[in-house]
Amino acid sequence: MPRPTAAQLAYGSATVIVSTIAMLLLSQTSTGLGIAVISAAALALGVLVALTVPLPRRRGRHAATRARTASPVPDTVPQDVPAGAPAAAPVEHPVHH
Repeated sequence: MPRPTAAQLAYGSATVIVSTIAMLLLSQTSTGLGIAVISAAALALGVLVALTVPLPRRRGRHAATRARTASPVPDTVPQDVPAGAPAAAPVEHPVHH
């Protein structure tokens, strides 16, 4: 299992702290059981937020392959061309390796 990133730890921790305080203030509970339930719910919410933070994209061999296979010329016709006008041929650019 990969290690959590700094963003995941920050968002998860902030979610736990803020949601715990908010739920305790809104519920106005003073019993041990109520505090435990709210704490467990806040912890579960923090874990959920930490797991849903998007991970950074990896840079390396796979990213370079993806960049080479992408088409540099768009396949769409510009919007300012009249409907009856002939379409312009796409310009080919040399690829240097």
